[in-house]
Amino acid sequence: MTSYKRTLVTTALPYANGPVHIGHLAGVYVPADIYVRYLRLKGENVLHIGGSDEHGVPITIKAQKEGIKPQAVVDRYHTQIKTAFEEFGISFDIYSRTSSPTHHRVASEFFKTLYDKGEFIEQTSEQYFDTQVNQFLADRYITGTCPHCKNPDAYGDQCEACGTSLSPLDLISPRSAISGSVPVLKETKHWYLPLNKHEDWLRQWILEEHKEWRTNVYGQCKSWLDMGLQPRAVSRDLDWGIPVPLPDAKGKVLYVWFDAPIGYISNTIELRPDDWQLWWKNDETRLVHFIGKDNIVFHCIVFPAMLKAEGSFILPDNVPANEFLNLEGEKISTSRNWAVWLHDYLNDFPGQQDVLRYVLTANAPETKDNDFTWKDFQARNNNELVAIFGNFVNRTIVLTDKYFKGKIPPSGTLTDGDRTVLGEFAEVKQSVETLLEQFKFRDAQKEAMNLARIGNKYLADTEPWKIAKTDMARVATIMHVSLQIVASLAIVFEPFLPFTAQKLRRMLSMTDCRWEDLGKSELLPADTQLGAAELLFTKIEDDVIEAQVQKLLQTKADNTAAATFRPADIREQISIDDFGKVDIRVGTVVECSRVPKADKLLQFCIDDGMGGRTILSGIAQSYPTPEVLKGKQVCFIANLAPRTLRGITSEGMLLSAEDSDGQMVLIEPITPVKNGAAIG
Repeated sequence: MTSYKRTLVTTALPYANGPVHIGHLAGVYVPADIYVRYLRLKGENVLHIGGSDEHGVPITIKAQKEGIKPQAVVDRYHTQIKTAFEEFGISFDIYSRTSSPTHHRVASEFFKTLYDKGEFIEQTSEQYFDTQVNQFLADRYITGTCPHCKNPDAYGDQCEACGTSLSPLDLISPRSAISGSVPVLKETKHWYLPLNKHEDWLRQWILEEHKEWRTNVYGQCKSWLDMGLQPRAVSRDLDWGIPVPLPDAKGKVLYVWFDAPIGYISNTIELRPDDWQLWWKNDETRLVHFIGKDNIVFHCIVFPAMLKAEGSFILPDNVPANEFLNLEGEKISTSRNWAVWLHDYLNDFPGQQDVLRYVLTANAPETKDNDFTWKDFQARNNNELVAIFGNFVNRTIVLTDKYFKGKIPPSGTLTDGDRTVLGEFAEVKQSVETLLEQFKFRDAQKEAMNLARIGNKYLADTEPWKIAKTDMARVATIMHVSLQIVASLAIVFEPFLPFTAQKLRRMLSMTDCRWEDLGKSELLPADTQLGAAELLFTKIEDDVIEAQVQKLLQTKADNTAAATFRPADIREQISIDDFGKVDIRVGTVVECSRVPKADKLLQFCIDDGMGGRTILSGIAQSYPTPEVLKGKQVCFIANLAPRTLRGITSEGMLLSAEDSDGQMVLIEPITPVKNGAAIG
């Protein structure tokens, strides 16, 4: 690192269609934050760049389901994600977004530069098209049977069962994940980045020049290169995203995989408009990407190929990707709600962000998948943070207050044992530093905790409380040495546990916090008045953990119930004449609101093509924000006898279906029809 003048650290852009969970923290953001805080403590020049990934089909689908615009979806989750990161101390220099005007401009210019240089190839190909929703399907929205392991639920880009990368055309019996229908192939024109053109230099750059990369990263790259690289589309058919800046590209946007990594550049420009090129185009800058294993190919092969094709950018020096964190032995799944969401954790464990940071780092999936369990969370808090770290700090502060009225006593004469303990400081500093430089954060934190173990053992061996009546000079020396250990803890844990380190510095009246001071024997001068004592950690009781376990068990039960959903029994048969009496029509929702003092009722004002009508429906719990239904077309029974509820006359019945999770879903036409149109 000595050959670099600055370090640019980027973190994978979380997708803004949902909140973030512990897997995100463990895989990307806590490791990156540890590294950045460490570099800052060393006084190095570093930028930490983050932001939300806000384009792509999943966001449009979510917007359609909620009856809102895609921008409203990303606005909601960008704010929620950014707030969660702030509350967990993830110290970004900027956390921006790919829907920003700056990003749209930068991404468009990047594409145009490559286009003008002839770096793309133009191809017309057949791609899957869903005729029911009238749109081309992203790879992730095509499912089918994996040709390799026969998993029936493989995606169009990858089989999560066997890990094989796929093309949608590889799937057996493909189907649309949006409508469930069988998609058809339809011709469309797109621009492709010919990765095969870059294969030779990528092979040399990665396999020969970066053998120091983590084995999981190096191995996945080698596998991709050995299979042979293929051209990859950089555009797609969609109306949400950055328009392809070409005159013959109407209705096409930049593919999100191409657009998102450029977000690192645009966010840097937003932060440092005057000198951003120093961070992206200067050989004395070191670029490090922190990502999860599902993004390795994009950050080690695709994005470097983009940067190389442009010609003026530096390439990443390291990509310390983590594997996945499982939850209680099962893969975290946002769709099945099998996750510990950060906002939920903050509600259940207020003020204990560092406990989660500590446990996630202790279980970091650095080279293989690892597991988070609530029992382990409790054990690490109670047996390590409370019993080792917190216990040593508390005893030291309490004894100093008791014997010296909260003032740091002079050191006095050091014994050989004192010198041995102080000498161990330097060893811990060197060990932690080496491990952090190698991105081994789990081992580095473990080594940092050894400093607290040294302190505990030192107090236990010297027993100052036993000699206080006979040798206060010796007690002064013991407490002086112990307080120097506590001061070193405030430095060494700053990258790992920033909130705890800040508390500790307040308690010690420490004004400076520099990595170079770690291990010094005179960090705290004699006669310094200590600040007010604060409890660093508290024991977590069994009932608290049991509540979290029960929450997950309930989630599992709900998922099982949904998976075993069976339609209700068919009612008794009716004749065609009976059915003919039911007049079902189509109308448009003009207004929708809750009925006062009625938890289940919604009041609909319907444009029925015949002057309008009011209909009450007991589906309020399935539509907590009824305003989103405004403008939707619905089906209703027009000739149902009116009835009065809560003083309001209801003139019909809306048609809805009960989903597997018990939610009611309104029935609506696939394509718009005239209000008042009869169904039959």
